Amino acid sequence: MGRSVSSPSGAIVAFTVLEVENDDDWDFEYEWLREDLRERAGRAFPSLIAHDGWRGCEDRILMRNAYADFGVSVYAGLVAVWIVERDDGAYWDADWRTARSPRAQRWLSQIASRFEALFGDYVCLGHMSNGEGVYAKRVA
Repeated sequence: MGRSVSSPSGAIVAFTVLEVENDDDWDFEYEWLREDLRERAGRAFPSLIAHDGWRGCEDRILMRNAYADFGVSVYAGLVAVWIVERDDGAYWDADWRTARSPRAQRWLSQIASRFEALFGDYVCLGHMSNGEGVYAKRVA
């Protein structure tokens, strides 16, 4: 695996793959992946609720709670499943915004290892000078 996939800055990221044998099935498989991720995230982190949005052009938001966006990014079959502190206007415009970021960071740090174990089949070992990522299969 040598591809690189987008994810929001500062996100906790877990990597997996989306294997599609026939290009005609891509839309179906991507939709199935999104629904599967929503289902698993909702069970693991009940405060997340369905949300459809984007962070930039490549990072799809699937769910959110008061503190974080949960989403997916895909490039050439490599999937980044991520969770990151919210960065939308409603989040920062709230009256209690100064207290929100530390709470968000605390919640994210508390769920990080569980998140990676639940969604990650691969770990990113680093990136080469041309930006290509180097990944290894996660050991159980």
